[in-house]
Amino acid sequence: MIIDEEQKFGVAAKEKLKQLRTTVDSLTLTATPIPRTLQFSLMGARDLSIINTPPPNRQPIQTEVMVFNEDAIRDIIYYETERGGQVFFIHNRVNGLAEMKGLIQGLCPDISVAYAHGQMDGDQLEDTILDFMDKKYDVLVCTNIVESGVDIPNVNTIIVNNAHQFGLSDLHQLRGRVGRSNKKAFCYLFAPPMSTLPVDSRKRLSTLEQYSELGSGFQIAMRDLDIRGAGNMLGGEQSGFIAEIGFEMYQKILDEAIRELKRSEFKELFKTEIQQQDDFVTDCSIDTDLEILIPDSYVESITERLSLYSRLDNCETENDLLAFHTEMTDRFGPVPEQVEDLFTTVRCRRLAVDLGFEKMLLKNETLRCFFVGNPDSPYFQSETFSGILQFLQKATNKAKLKQVGKNGILIVESMKTMNDLHEFLERMTKAISP
Repeated sequence: MIIDEEQKFGVAAKEKLKQLRTTVDSLTLTATPIPRTLQFSLMGARDLSIINTPPPNRQPIQTEVMVFNEDAIRDIIYYETERGGQVFFIHNRVNGLAEMKGLIQGLCPDISVAYAHGQMDGDQLEDTILDFMDKKYDVLVCTNIVESGVDIPNVNTIIVNNAHQFGLSDLHQLRGRVGRSNKKAFCYLFAPPMSTLPVDSRKRLSTLEQYSELGSGFQIAMRDLDIRGAGNMLGGEQSGFIAEIGFEMYQKILDEAIRELKRSEFKELFKTEIQQQDDFVTDCSIDTDLEILIPDSYVESITERLSLYSRLDNCETENDLLAFHTEMTDRFGPVPEQVEDLFTTVRCRRLAVDLGFEKMLLKNETLRCFFVGNPDSPYFQSETFSGILQFLQKATNKAKLKQVGKNGILIVESMKTMNDLHEFLERMTKAISP
């Protein structure tokens, strides 16, 4: 089963289609996946393929958010018609289409204007669209019926009236109706002043303005997921509370809930996996008073810095880190000391997770390592923990164990740099490795 323009289908409709056959392979195609579908892909429940390569000679669509202004409409339409192009004017109210056509005709008396909407007679609608494609009209005032499936390369300007009333994927799809040739295309989103709009509407419009480059549908869908929420994974609802806590925290809570279920109701089913994990830590946070960051002087763009932080966090192997280090050197020049420390921090986090540390504090040249928070965890009967105890007794004299409440803390003095920390963790790892 292949579903094109997937954002037009509701959750219930897609589930009903799947039920027509007991086993069916499903492929959905869309420029902007709905949040629930995207969430399934991000958590690994569905495969996701992204086509990032635009057609040859295709240019990004310049997008601007504006307040409704008759002079601006006149200038926009004349600019497009004088270079031989045509204009879509989207007004998503059937009752007001004729009046809007009259307004535009009054602003630009020497151009031809037509209007179209879904309630027109089929033949009349078809004739109007065909005449527009034959360039008998310069401007087509219409509802959002042109949102999908309309491909007219000569239309390279689109004006969307009351853009704040559209969804994010709707606006992105409408913007995709222009720029379908090698000409520069423009998209103007008319809305009331930003200060008067609800928060979500402001976010949607600024997202469209920010992500106007080619192949930006995935970033827009991610932003939509952040704004609207992921919804219930196993139910029909499409909205959720992800916007309140952020995507990263949502994923963390979800992972914890799944782990808890595996260890309680489904422990027999996941017996092997639980034995492999042995209830050890899955991540380690590092808090330090050292300067560890990507400086503004090295990478000026805030967006680019955030992207680099995210990519660095996703480096899983030493080879990934080395390749990323080479790429940064190639793009931005020699890597400064703060960034080198950042790479070292990622290596330390990986070693700390293997050793069973949930948190590490490196302040005032003193390192504090916090073990698994659960004192009844099998970790404290594991070979890793007994190996750490032997290492502290035989291989070092600057580290000691301290009991705080029910939890143990490993304290190490004279730890001045991230390299010192990395070297200490490596020594400990090698000492306890079989």
